[in-house]
Amino acid sequence: MTLQELGAVRRALDAGELDERLAQLRYGETEKARAKVRNVLEGFERSFGADDKRPVALCSAPGRTEICGNHTDHQHGRVLAGAVDLDFLACAAKNGTNRIRFQSEGWPMVEVELDTLDPKEEEKESTAALVRGMAAQAAERGYTVKGFDVYATSSVLPGSGLSSSAACEVLLGVIENHLFCGDALDPVTIAQMGQKAENIHFGKPCGLMDQTASSVGGAVTIDFADPAAPVVRALQVDLDSLGYALCIIDSGADHADLPDEYAAVPQEMRAVAAHFGKEVLREGSENDALGDLPALRQKVGDRAVLRAFHFLADNERVAKQADALAAGDMDAFLALVNESGRSSWELLQNITPAGAVQHQDMAVALTVAQRALGGRGACRVHGGGFAGTIQAFVPLDILTAFRSEVEGALGAGCCHVLRIRPVGGTVIWS
Repeated sequence: MTLQELGAVRRALDAGELDERLAQLRYGETEKARAKVRNVLEGFERSFGADDKRPVALCSAPGRTEICGNHTDHQHGRVLAGAVDLDFLACAAKNGTNRIRFQSEGWPMVEVELDTLDPKEEEKESTAALVRGMAAQAAERGYTVKGFDVYATSSVLPGSGLSSSAACEVLLGVIENHLFCGDALDPVTIAQMGQKAENIHFGKPCGLMDQTASSVGGAVTIDFADPAAPVVRALQVDLDSLGYALCIIDSGADHADLPDEYAAVPQEMRAVAAHFGKEVLREGSENDALGDLPALRQKVGDRAVLRAFHFLADNERVAKQADALAAGDMDAFLALVNESGRSSWELLQNITPAGAVQHQDMAVALTVAQRALGGRGACRVHGGGFAGTIQAFVPLDILTAFRSEVEGALGAGCCHVLRIRPVGGTVIWS
């Protein structure tokens, strides 16, 4: 793969040759976008002692927002999601060794020796696990990943529900694909690699939604009926033209102490499926559950049953919501957003951790957002739930007032106004 030298990339940036591409990534006004890239180039140069002759590639992978399909992907269901205008941006280059060096701005450098690609217990839940895991996934597909250097900056806030880990996985996949695989890997394959890396090496039993939304870009529906070959439908969405803003609001609650809460959701859903001799809930129906409800409740418990009913309804809502969004029917779309949000709260029960009394941050955030909307727009839990963020679709004419009211109640800077990014994981320049 032919790469441009660092100095040539810098000159192209200053000459405006990257401007159109950066605008597609929703980097904002021209000088701000150039400064963002210039910072990454300088960081790479500083971190790895690179000179202007070093061949490099500029790569990016966005965060994602879940729009509909809450806890459906791990049951082979449907989701509606979108890439957002917050991303990992990186400068990368081969280093001629068998070691990957990953420098994320503001964090200690991660170094991973590729003498073994097996999972390491001591690396669980770390960036090193993702680095090793993505190299292992490339190897499983017949490609040999050697050493390379990465300097990355991230605007995807950890714990924001925008899936910083998935964006990091996709970024590594894009880099490896470009440097070592001849750009032969398609976006869905890179997403699948990311999921496997997160499951096997990082130690998190995630579905495939986060990685697919980041890798593919834009707004997409993804049908995971066959997880090995998910069906992706791209949607043309411009919320600005429809008169709405997408807001992600930080509840103030941290995910760190909640692994059991997240693990219980797929476990309980699979228990319901198993009652009917199925592996996942996608293979069942509401009629199955209702027809054997007493025995089902006795066997798996009421919370599991309610979570199953949420899945079965939300899986059907995805298609309706996608059709409404594609048609620009915001009334129907917003009604379905609210409906899905209520189902998550009442049936899925992923708003407040079990037994929490004193601290119910997500419920408070949703209540504040609903009041600030004044019966307009829509809001719902965002992502896994229990902590982190909520999502709101806010009419543009009340956006300033909405943001002011929410931040006045929940804290300055908690409300982030985002845009759907049409481009997924990508090589910007090489």
